[in-house]
Amino acid sequence: MTCPAICRRLALAVLAATMGYGVTQATAEAQPVPPLSLPSAERLAQDPQAMAQLMARLPAAPATQLAPTPGPSPWQNTMIPFPGGSAGNPLLLTDGTVLVHDTCAVGWWKLTPDIHGSYVNGSWRRIASLPATYQPLYFGSAVLPDGRVIIEGGEYNNAQKPCSQGGVWTNLGAIYNPTTNTWRSVTPPIGWSQIGDAQNIVLANRIDMQANCCQSVNGIPGAALFNASTLGWTATGAGKFDVYDEEGWTLLPDTQVLTVDAYVGKGTCGQNSEIYNPVTGTWSSAGNVGVQLADCASPGGKSSFELGPQVLRPDGTVVAFAGTTCNDGPNSACSSGALRVISRTAIYNSTTKKWRVGPNLPTVAGRNYTLADAPAALEPNGKVLFAASPNYVTFATPTHFFEFSSANTIAQVADNTDATGTSSYFWNFLVLPTGQIMASDLSPNIWIYTPSGSPKASWAPIVTSAPSTVVRGTTYGLKGRQFNGVSQGAAYGDDVQANTNYPIVRVVNKRTGHVFYARTTNPNTMSVAPNTASSVSFVLPSADTGASSLYVVANGIPSAAMAVTVK
Repeated sequence: MTCPAICRRLALAVLAATMGYGVTQATAEAQPVPPLSLPSAERLAQDPQAMAQLMARLPAAPATQLAPTPGPSPWQNTMIPFPGGSAGNPLLLTDGTVLVHDTCAVGWWKLTPDIHGSYVNGSWRRIASLPATYQPLYFGSAVLPDGRVIIEGGEYNNAQKPCSQGGVWTNLGAIYNPTTNTWRSVTPPIGWSQIGDAQNIVLANRIDMQANCCQSVNGIPGAALFNASTLGWTATGAGKFDVYDEEGWTLLPDTQVLTVDAYVGKGTCGQNSEIYNPVTGTWSSAGNVGVQLADCASPGGKSSFELGPQVLRPDGTVVAFAGTTCNDGPNSACSSGALRVISRTAIYNSTTKKWRVGPNLPTVAGRNYTLADAPAALEPNGKVLFAASPNYVTFATPTHFFEFSSANTIAQVADNTDATGTSSYFWNFLVLPTGQIMASDLSPNIWIYTPSGSPKASWAPIVTSAPSTVVRGTTYGLKGRQFNGVSQGAAYGDDVQANTNYPIVRVVNKRTGHVFYARTTNPNTMSVAPNTASSVSFVLPSADTGASSLYVVANGIPSAAMAVTVK
């Protein structure tokens, strides 16, 4: 940590006052607050002028789009905008519906695709609210193997302090049961007074692991395994080099977890990466990345410690993006151009356990782009869609969108109309069962990106055993291989997780063409290793009767059709 607990409390108390400098509640609602590392928040708490300058340059949330974007653009709006005020943290439930959080509030909304399977033409319904004391922004999240949703922590909690007035790094959490439409509070691990904007992951063994962004317990950076039956926790993660603040987690085919170190609280900077072994519960070095990805070396002692996302590809390599910036101040050397840096990428081979340097991130109109808090997602065609912003100043605009190809080249793709006025941190990605990418930007606008191309046949789930007849409301089993796909799908790092490495079951009636999703539960594994033996239970709540086709879908890639009769 950068200062003891009493120092943190004092710093955050000052931050609460300075964050409100010149900002009314009305402007705060239209101006999404940024995800900051704890050291950045502490530094800004002691520099009201820098805090005011940061707040002054933050872009406002985009205005609501009322209809899908016409024309050949790969981007479309949903026909009905998000009914809440600020859409964030989209999560795909195991029945094909999508939960979206109304940030800094208790509200969650569910998007259900229409009868033809279209999310663009889908409908919204408000689900149960979080406990009144828990109104977070930037938190850990996961869809558990039994279909429930867990969320933990939050950099901001509007119930404790208005989001516009500063972070609290709360230790609150809650679990949602979609079958009963209820939220239940979850007690934090023993000794955790904060969780904050920390990462979460469901390991290959189906156990959920949660990080503590900034706090060590008994000298060990905080991480814990969640018992979904008892809602209790077990400490894990011995040997971690630094705290988990700003780092992301990527599940590898060998069941281990990869992260790039952010160097928060270390008083130094470097290029190390680490591997978590779920068998031993310990971290060890995964080697030198080869380029600077963490923003721990900005001039003037104003490091943001940001990192970009990490995405596993079908070939077993992980693309890791830099979050390097320059200074926060408008009069910095970076702003004058003297120290502008080109942000980098690195590629980790999960078979050889080696890193190599990837392509530089793009330069657009003379400005270098970076992924300091930004999303990426694996498209079914194997390319990685990512959002980036200029790196000459933290949280700058505009956002542009790019694709990272399997040949390790980067090409810019079309922007949507919200991109001009947003920074990359606004955006969250989610891979839909249609193979499209949902993008939310902390406004009521929900965007759907339709990639070109098709997946390789070897990336699809394979069904080897399925019922020939299905009675609605009855539970059945499926067996096969690769039901979880070969990647977690989308990535952001800390702040937001939207993993989709679990099987979705889609049924299409041959007579009507209507599309229905079953609810899946309890896959035997969450492994992303190719050809993993797989099984899952499913129940089809409603569907047209008669001859139909059944598909298992993972990260937007469907299996071959299996003939089934619905009764």
